[in-house]
Amino acid sequence: MSQRRYQDVQSRTIEPLLPPRLDDYVDATHPVRASDACVGSLDLTALGFGPTEAGSGTGQPPFDPALMLKVYV
Repeated sequence: MSQRRYQDVQSRTIEPLLPPRLDDYVDATHPVRASDACVGSLDLTALGFGPTEAGSGTGQPPFDPALMLKVYV
């Protein structure tokens, strides 16, 4: 019987590649903050962005419509 080989685990002392928060990347005066606030102030249900009906239960759940609109803008 062959020996089973497991994947190597990274050391816990290695610093992470990315900062723990997205705010560490985006300055407080960056223009993307304005689009975030604009989309956040909209009534998305009145604009037709409502919850979707549950599908067959397969696959990933849908993304939040507010998040998708922020990405689009």
